[in-house]
Amino acid sequence: MRLRNIPGAKEEMLVNPYVIQEPEEYKGRWAEFWGNSNPIHIEIGMGKGQFIMALAAQNPNINYIGIEKYSSVLIRALEKQEELDLPNLRFLRFDAEDICDIFGQDEIARIYLNFSDPWPKDRHAKRRLTSTRFLERYFEFLDNENGYVAFKTDNKDLFEFSLEEVKTAGWELSCVTFDLHHSEWNEGNIMTEYEERFSAMGNPINRLVATPPKRV
Repeated sequence: MRLRNIPGAKEEMLVNPYVIQEPEEYKGRWAEFWGNSNPIHIEIGMGKGQFIMALAAQNPNINYIGIEKYSSVLIRALEKQEELDLPNLRFLRFDAEDICDIFGQDEIARIYLNFSDPWPKDRHAKRRLTSTRFLERYFEFLDNENGYVAFKTDNKDLFEFSLEEVKTAGWELSCVTFDLHHSEWNEGNIMTEYEERFSAMGNPINRLVATPPKRV
């Protein structure tokens, strides 16, 4: 689906107080940015922000960073945040390809991947956010003791690919379901905009949790 360009969106990213500027400067010292030692959860490819905003509102003792590379999408989340002014939520207009430049070892407690781009062509498999290439990146900064990646999608092919990639990378799988809304893991589930749309169409939602291997 082609994104509609919103005039002024890129310029707004540079001045909006909820968008973190030059995040590389905080690598290894995000606790200083937040002014507390609360755990940090991130959502990569957060879209318009419905999911992460609900989490931030429910969990004031957790810091949240929503990451989105498209300014014309992120600006919609900023409009909502300007109304809510959640103190534990900030955003990055950033491409996940360079995410290891942003966070230091054990700095992130949880990673959410929701309805990520499936990149359906085989030659683009390494761009999928659940590929071994990205799992290696997450391993660099995800809390090695208690951290995990939670992934949801309605795309069965992408989900099956992800299951295999997680195993290949040596990560541990749990909470695996091909129909989240009719499973034991649906309690407390927060739906994204895409999840609401796809569920209304009758598409089952797939979900997994992946835990990284312990560092040697």
